Amino acid sequence: MRRCLTAAASVLALLTGCSAGQVPPPAKPVYDLPAREVRPDETALHLPPALNGETEFSLIGVAAGLPSLTGSHTEFEAKGQFVRLRLVVTGKGLSGILFDTRRQQLVTDSGAVIAVDNQAMTIKRQPDKFELGRGVRVEFDLYFDLPKEAKPVVLRAFGGPTLTDMKNLTGTDIKLT
Repeated sequence: MRRCLTAAASVLALLTGCSAGQVPPPAKPVYDLPAREVRPDETALHLPPALNGETEFSLIGVAAGLPSLTGSHTEFEAKGQFVRLRLVVTGKGLSGILFDTRRQQLVTDSGAVIAVDNQAMTIKRQPDKFELGRGVRVEFDLYFDLPKEAKPVVLRAFGGPTLTDMKNLTGTDIKLT
């Protein structure tokens, strides 16, 4: 009798496993990265990652309306207002690329395209150009000097030259909202 019940339970378990409510395959393993506090003058952004060529961009924070910046040796006044974007870039290609932080652009609500402010980037000791290898993540800030009344609306992101786009002429627009 016990054998019959065990056999019946096994058959029932097999039939249940093959029903319409199948168990999904296990999820891919992920890294557990600890959460970090947002800086006091910054707003956290929860945007989906965007791709440009073989580079993934994750825009994670923005601070606007900054009147000045303080570095290790100087204080620097904005001509209008500084906008700081916190960005994570990840190499998704089969090989590395030369990533240029100074190539990124900020588009305002009036359609003006603003280049990275080189002096602000230097004062805040942010990277210039670096080799972004396959699977490598780098997090840094981009600084822009916008007119006081301007509102930042889009980051135009350029990942770097790839085998299919050697000049990387077309950026990827990432809306800040």
